[in-house]
Amino acid sequence: MLCQKCGKHEATTHIKQVINGEFEEIYLCSDCARKSGYTDSFSGFGFDLSSFFPSFFSQPKAAIESGSSERCPKCGTSFREIVKSGKIGCAECYEKFYDLLIPSIRRIHGKTRHSGKAISPVAGGSVQTSVEEKISRLKEKLQQSVEKQEFEEAAKLRDEIKSLESEAENQ
Repeated sequence: MLCQKCGKHEATTHIKQVINGEFEEIYLCSDCARKSGYTDSFSGFGFDLSSFFPSFFSQPKAAIESGSSERCPKCGTSFREIVKSGKIGCAECYEKFYDLLIPSIRRIHGKTRHSGKAISPVAGGSVQTSVEEKISRLKEKLQQSVEKQEFEEAAKLRDEIKSLESEAENQ
């Protein structure tokens, strides 16, 4: 495959990146990769990891350095320190620096709403089943309905499965 930047040389570097939830693949020759700032993975062993984290924060470096030095009321961490270390001081830092952190969190994760599994108790002390488990059980029932040639029931189950799947995708 030829380099997607110059189109002249064989691509030797394959870059995958997700930005704002959009997946992108780039194939570059070694010269274009070097010019774009991509070097081999073994060349940076001596670099300071803390210099890596500021790139995740949307504020330009000059704006961070010249900005106010407000601090978290609980732990005393400033936004400048968060950018420098790449670590949030405490849970209240998220509230204090919300407007500054949200663009970075969105860029890193693609969204700001948690979409993992959540377990919540229901009456009787049992645990509510996950959407995936419910879909799996409905698919089994669908298969049984088809085998019994109960097509109206199968159609209802199919629609319910589609509804749950689309609901799970939107979260």
